[in-house]
Amino acid sequence: MTRIERGFAILLILSDGRLVTAPDLAERFEVSVRTIYRDMEMLSATGVPVYAERGVEGGFRLMEGFFLPPVSFARDEAVAVLMGLALARGLRVPPFPEKLESAEQKLIAVLPERMRALLTETRRLIGFEGRPLDAFHPEESPKGDPDAAHATETRAVETFLKSVLDGTQVRFTYRSTYRRGDNEPPVEAEPQGLLWDRDRWYLIGNKIGSTRSGGQRFWRADRVVDMESTTLKTKPTPNFDVRRHLGRRWLADAMKAWAKSSPVRIRMTSAQAERLKLDWFFGFGLFEKSGDEVVMTYGEVDAEKALELVRWLGPGCEVIDPPEWRDQMKDELKKMLAAYA
Repeated sequence: MTRIERGFAILLILSDGRLVTAPDLAERFEVSVRTIYRDMEMLSATGVPVYAERGVEGGFRLMEGFFLPPVSFARDEAVAVLMGLALARGLRVPPFPEKLESAEQKLIAVLPERMRALLTETRRLIGFEGRPLDAFHPEESPKGDPDAAHATETRAVETFLKSVLDGTQVRFTYRSTYRRGDNEPPVEAEPQGLLWDRDRWYLIGNKIGSTRSGGQRFWRADRVVDMESTTLKTKPTPNFDVRRHLGRRWLADAMKAWAKSSPVRIRMTSAQAERLKLDWFFGFGLFEKSGDEVVMTYGEVDAEKALELVRWLGPGCEVIDPPEWRDQMKDELKKMLAAYA
């Protein structure tokens, strides 16, 4: 038996998903264990996803899903899948960008000839616009090389996603806007899922050692650095379902916590309140009727962002708390009035 023939035979043995040891394979093919290890290196070099599990009960395993049965797509189904690939490719940070390209090519290759001419033109025929600028929540430009920042974010998303699928813990540093400095303690977490909202990836998982009820956290992927997957296995979370967080329910929970830790109260007219309730962010504030007016409470640590909102809403709106922000707005209005005197 040649090395190529033996490699193919090993591949067929591993295709059922079982864990097979090197000694068992060596005995089966009547070769040395060292030869089996060289065969595995050859398979890995050709792109076959063979994983080695160490330990007394370790062995070799083929990545689940490597062998897939033939798939038959109706025309509309194929278009829908390619549209999904096009949407993913249009993201600011698409996970596994090289795999998107190869997946599209493989899909097109198995389609009937009559459909290929149309589907190969999806990039020309179908476009997805990026999200518009948010005047009240502008994103800070990444420091240094933006391409390098995007590459770092891509690695974080890919590492997190792989850990979700492999059931392993992750370790990373998280640089929150609410903490300044370069001495943030490392975070260890059990990944659960990912959520994409407004061109941002949010990583969802249980923070190990957290005192918060449930321990679940959301981390923005662009604020994650130095993420690595560990060999520690995670506990299964069968009750996790990312759909429970859609409709920005995840943001509603976060807004409640921010309103308690950094409350800002703004009085406004009912018409102004109804307008803000339509906003993706301010709509999750707490709106309480106060006579003919409404008081909105939400969380914010940046005075300028809150005062910018007050300026935009205009007459009928005023800052109540924090008192120092109210005084800051008062001084600004005096200067504006002096300019028009």
